[in-house]
Amino acid sequence: MGEEACAWICLKEGAQLTEKEIKEFCKGKISHYKIPRYVMFVEEFPKTQSGKIKKFEMTKIASEKLKL
Repeated sequence: MGEEACAWICLKEGAQLTEKEIKEFCKGKISHYKIPRYVMFVEEFPKTQSGKIKKFEMTKIASEKLKL
């Protein structure tokens, strides 16, 4: 409870995409409450030494950037 979806997107080189395009793509494909409220475009995901994504660090970074 108290959490909202935030999509972290790492685009390929030269690719362009907007937050609006992401949300429009999701409409009709997933339930309305699953559509991410926030979209963050990043260069890379924070990872551990073994290459796993640090989900807790992602939460912390998103909270700071979005001022939640």
